[in-house]
Amino acid sequence: MLNNKNILITGGTGSLGKRMVQILLAHYKPKRLVIFSRDELKQFEMAQKWSSCEYPCLEYILGDVRDKDRLMGVFEGLDYVIHAAALKQVPAAERNPEEYIKTNVIGAMNIIEAAVRNNVKKVIALSTDKACNPVNLYGATKLCSDKLFIAENNLSEANSNRTKFAVVRYGNVLGSRGSVIPFFKERIKAGVLPITDPEMTRFWITLDQAVHFVLMALERSKGGEIFVPSIPSMKITDLAKAIGPQCKHEVVGIRPGEKVHETLLSEDEARNTIQFKEYFIVQSSAQMRDQLMSEKGKDSGKLCEKNFHYSSDSNAKWMTVSELKVLVDEIENDYSIEKSRWSTKDVPE
Repeated sequence: MLNNKNILITGGTGSLGKRMVQILLAHYKPKRLVIFSRDELKQFEMAQKWSSCEYPCLEYILGDVRDKDRLMGVFEGLDYVIHAAALKQVPAAERNPEEYIKTNVIGAMNIIEAAVRNNVKKVIALSTDKACNPVNLYGATKLCSDKLFIAENNLSEANSNRTKFAVVRYGNVLGSRGSVIPFFKERIKAGVLPITDPEMTRFWITLDQAVHFVLMALERSKGGEIFVPSIPSMKITDLAKAIGPQCKHEVVGIRPGEKVHETLLSEDEARNTIQFKEYFIVQSSAQMRDQLMSEKGKDSGKLCEKNFHYSSDSNAKWMTVSELKVLVDEIENDYSIEKSRWSTKDVPE
């Protein structure tokens, strides 16, 4: 469904955006693939690896999701939008709430209006586990964003040609920019790794898994769904052992707005959730849930059990220290290869 289509990725110069571009260029033939972001240096760096000369479908466009007028023009003629742009750091959100609201909430409103006015076929918005029962400002802004996309889709039901909106919610992405792995790597030199809480657990997903899950959701979505992958949990202490097995651990306490455990599905959401083999689909109403359940097929799902919730501490899937070490080594190799591509002499002044 992506061949000969016009696709735009907001925040396309981020970790997921770059891997998305790599996979789309390798396996599909889009007519246009637009990288929309506000960082000119990252766009320059991406263009060194994937140039518009070598890949004529590629376009690099500067802009901010806060700028509705810019989005209105850029969205013209698009088929699909993958909305990955967001401010994401939990501590920074607690100190700068207005900035997170402008990007994550008002930016979402701008995406919706631009998509509807330009008759974009589908929009997939990327969310986070922190949007489920949020206790921090970042999670609250993403919950608000998710609600905006799902609510807008209700207006689409009476018009089959209207833009369809869906959300993908997953946990922390292993090795993404700003994740704990590069932070731990730097602290290895000191021989001590700071641990916020020895009981802390997190959901983890690799970049490749995240990209393929987003593309699956783009294909399967009919509008109004929240797609949640079935992914493993890990203990923060196990990750520290995998990265610095000889290092001591120093408990420094939880940061403002941080949870000990993350939740991808709350008990209340689970009432309208269908469980499939590799993922869950949260519907906005019991009627939509029942409609999805009535569809028969080889991958038909089942209703979640009563009182079900999906949290990182009670997950059935866990990553061991040895499994984490293999993933960390793979991420380190990818990072080294990526870093070697750029030279300071190539960076524009």
